Amino acid sequence: MLFFLALACGPKTPPVAAGLALPARPVAPATDVEITADGVAWALPGDLEYQRQLYPPFGYVSAEARAKYGIASQADVVRHFTEQSLQQDQLAFTRVEVVELPVGFYVGVTTTDKDGVSAFAARHVQFLDDAHGGLALWGSAVCKTIGGCWNPMAGYPVNTNASDGASKWNPYLPLGMGLLNHRSLLLMHYPPWVSLQEVDYLDNMTLDRWVRLLGATGIPSDQASFYKTVLDVNPIAAPGSGESEYNNDYFPIMLASTYFSNESLGATYIPSMISLLTQPPSTQGASQTLPLLVGGSPLYDPQAPAWFRVAFKEQLQPDPSAIVPMEVLQTGLVTIQPGAKPTPYMGTNHMIAAGVTGTCTTDPTQIPDMRQYEAQDLVAACWVNAYHTSPDADPTTVRDGCCAKYYVQTPGQPTVCSGTPVASEDICWLAEIDLFFDDVKIAPKCSEAQAKAWCTTRAVGFDPCPSDWQTNNCTTVP
Repeated sequence: MLFFLALACGPKTPPVAAGLALPARPVAPATDVEITADGVAWALPGDLEYQRQLYPPFGYVSAEARAKYGIASQADVVRHFTEQSLQQDQLAFTRVEVVELPVGFYVGVTTTDKDGVSAFAARHVQFLDDAHGGLALWGSAVCKTIGGCWNPMAGYPVNTNASDGASKWNPYLPLGMGLLNHRSLLLMHYPPWVSLQEVDYLDNMTLDRWVRLLGATGIPSDQASFYKTVLDVNPIAAPGSGESEYNNDYFPIMLASTYFSNESLGATYIPSMISLLTQPPSTQGASQTLPLLVGGSPLYDPQAPAWFRVAFKEQLQPDPSAIVPMEVLQTGLVTIQPGAKPTPYMGTNHMIAAGVTGTCTTDPTQIPDMRQYEAQDLVAACWVNAYHTSPDADPTTVRDGCCAKYYVQTPGQPTVCSGTPVASEDICWLAEIDLFFDDVKIAPKCSEAQAKAWCTTRAVGFDPCPSDWQTNNCTTVP
């Protein structure tokens, strides 16, 4: 398949910060989409040098990933992520072909769903252009001009994970996500280095747990892909469990705020991408955007909520002490960029926090008690689920309806979203899976079937935390 598409070019003048010598800003305006005899074709925005920076370098891709996905070139890296995005959006296609020419990469998709794929192609081009994905490159380039900003531990390991090796940073967009048919956006911290090596942003324990929570609130597994679109406030692949822990936090709030959310530098990657990803074509008739989950726990990876608090402090309601809060299960509406539709948001735990810090304690009303984690996280999944059928709903009203399902309420009193979780089979079996993890297999010790069997036959009142929970649990179920 040959594609002959014109690359549009046009000069742009970025803002200039006083006293700072900025690097050249990439120019990569959106390109056109062409309907072909057997499908849809389009050119990626920008020139070849720009496009190569948008994707993980071929040399970083692991041997296992090359074999698994048939990756033998940089064009194959582009093909793989394009295929993955189409799959997440559940668009029908029989083939994706990417060719590399001196002027750049061209994508062709063989499909009978030309309308759906052409709409996807337009979103794909927008996602990668200089007003969206390219801003991650711009912010990274500006950071590199400041001594000590970019990868301050370069050449030294920052954790004990042998596959991470010495600390490395590389710009990394949230590639392979649903861009057209997704139903929510999850804001997180940064992508671990392994996800770049394995060229897979989505195959991880964080999103596996999120899918379990979604399923427990009634979202079928065949629709889970619509809820897995993620954006990180730091679009930089770096060693996991090494760049975000508190004794060596090299991705603090100010990194995101300065280089990826700074109007004075023209470095507006985060708000620009939130605006794009919360406003797919499905929201055109709605009064609000898609819902935004801001993921980060008080005990684990709180940087995304902290960035959100800084960015929208003028829109968040102060507490009685005049402190601007950003708490787990906090809800409201914010305007991401001037003139935009309001965005319903909810503060949530980091989706893997329960598995990392959760345990059984004598106080189920507070984290790190696993029952409290599960109740909070089920409320978040319930909340985002509701917006598919009620896109204009008030975020706090939706949250209160979800809290009534998972927290003990006092008749006649206002709904509470804290305190004692209800005795629930879902809280029980989810807790069992999260409590027991096999560090060798890197997987939960219990299957969903085992966890549910223990909760329904052995747990008293669906309590996952009996006094003998370390020996009386789902791992004893055949």
